Amino acid sequence: MNNTLTVAELKRRGMAAIEEGLRHGPVHIIKRNRSAAVVLSEEEYRRLTGERSRTGPGVMAVQWLLAQPTAGTRDKAEIDAALTEESRW
Repeated sequence: MNNTLTVAELKRRGMAAIEEGLRHGPVHIIKRNRSAAVVLSEEEYRRLTGERSRTGPGVMAVQWLLAQPTAGTRDKAEIDAALTEESRW
């Protein structure tokens, strides 16, 4: 691991140590001589998770779901009929 930061150094230097490390890629946090965590930039995290847009702090899950584009084309009656048919099996 090239880009490492010990817990002791993190406690001593705080966020500045992480910010400095992130300039060189993911930062591996070492605790008791063992890898404990990896800190990623926001950009790298989004790339890995496929997240496209930021929802902003404090957005509840329901708000996020309601903001998503509609994908389905069936109306409630069609869905209810399909569920009724499935339950007969």
